Amino acid sequence: MSERSAAPGDLALVEALVNTLDVESGADTLDTAEGRARFGIAEGEAAHARELRESLRAALLAHAGHPPHRAVTPLSDLLAAAPLLVTVDAHDGAARLAPAAGGAPLLARTAAAVAQALVEGTWTRLKACEAVTCHWAYYDRSPAGRGRWCSMQVCGARAKMRRYRSK
Repeated sequence: MSERSAAPGDLALVEALVNTLDVESGADTLDTAEGRARFGIAEGEAAHARELRESLRAALLAHAGHPPHRAVTPLSDLLAAAPLLVTVDAHDGAARLAPAAGGAPLLARTAAAVAQALVEGTWTRLKACEAVTCHWAYYDRSPAGRGRWCSMQVCGARAKMRRYRSK
């Protein structure tokens, strides 16, 4: 939906996962083997991936100042089960969170991405479009961090036209 460039670093994984569902049409790429393969999940893990996706969407809506789109499992509850390791590069001493072997790889990769974004100060810039027929994830690069829509040409224009017509 969005013409915006992808979120920086590992946040691109979170953005891509949230955007596997087109809210307006109901098309879910996790319904296909190709869509699941993109995230390294098996067909039997799709329900857990959807639960994670919708919890992430609720958090991204909160970043934009909006209530959750529906009742979801709190993201902190899901991420608490993520197996992570702290790795330290032998060459430069850089430390990083990484998914531990085994467990739920998508959940661990997501938890690592969120933790890294927290450290970098980019987590709250990942938002969900305020349009109720969209809720597409996007990275807000506006100077003030007050972006509201995934696309000014689509969702923003629709909202502004509705507001104009209501006057």
